[in-house]
Amino acid sequence: MRLLHKGLKYNTHAKKKDWIQTRIQTLALEAETAITQLPATERDVYRKLVTDHIDTLQRHNRTHKTHPEAKVINSTQRILKDNDALITRADKDNSMVVLPTHQYETKIQDFLHNNDFHTRTADPTPAFQTQIRAAIRQSPTLIPKVHKWKYISMNPSAPSIKGLIELHKPDQPIRPVVNW
Repeated sequence: MRLLHKGLKYNTHAKKKDWIQTRIQTLALEAETAITQLPATERDVYRKLVTDHIDTLQRHNRTHKTHPEAKVINSTQRILKDNDALITRADKDNSMVVLPTHQYETKIQDFLHNNDFHTRTADPTPAFQTQIRAAIRQSPTLIPKVHKWKYISMNPSAPSIKGLIELHKPDQPIRPVVNW
């Protein structure tokens, strides 16, 4: 089994920082797509309505960040960054573990090394995807042209690993979780 090694940058919560803004932009694009289907005489009216609603959402987004919960989260993130630490889940009991980043990375490296995994610095997925597409193209009798899309992943990526800390065991090793 091969796992992609991304320079030891393991993130327990890989969400985009500004996902609300991304959602608002997606909403605007979807609204514009729908508006272009309307008669030309009505488009400007609906564009104005959508613009007003998006402005309201963005104002709410800016004021939402000033809530006390957001301040606690921001200060916690700052403390973790200043101390080069991270928060990850424990394997059992639905609890959280705070530990230094280097210790977490060492646990991941020990697991990979002790279990004979091979890490890669480059993502082989695009090369594999090219080979799969070529094989599908070369077999038109096996896979009809209208069904080719079923066998091709539109946005493939190599699996990534994160570790849940096993607090109930000596030396507290990790239990690997591979997203794939």
